[in-house]
This record gives sequence, structure tokens and C-alpha cells, in this order.
Amino acid sequence: MTTIKPPVLAAISAAIEAYLADEEAALQQQQQAAALMSLAALGVMGGPPVNLWALSGRQQSMQLRLLMQRRSLR
Repeated sequence: MTTIKPPVLAAISAAIEAYLADEEAALQQQQQAAALMSLAALGVMGGPPVNLWALSGRQQSMQLRLLMQRRSLR
């Protein structure tokens, strides 16, 4: 049986270690993506809070526009 030379053995073990590190990093990225998707599904990661004053003002202006349209069609 032949023995593996130390530089070749070091290269093999370094390649295996790099492969395992890449696999662990990919698994961690998949887990983080799954966690973000579950948070997004729950609605935790929504946008900024709704400004109710602005929404009310927009609704009032739309109602006024509708009222003016109805009065003009009379």
C-alpha cells in the first residue's frame, strides 16, 4: 500500500474543509431566507405605518370631487 505524501494530504484536507465550509454557509443562507419568508408571510415585515391623517385627507378630497361631479351633472 502506498502512502499519501504530506503536501497532497494537506491539499486534500484543505479541499474537504473548504467544501464543508461552503455547504454550511449555503445551509445558513437557506435558513435565513426561510425565516425571512415566514416573517413576510406573517406580515411582520410590512412597510412604514400608514399615516391616517393623510389617508383621511385623501378620502375627503375624493369625496369632494365626487360631490362636485354629481352637482355638475344635475
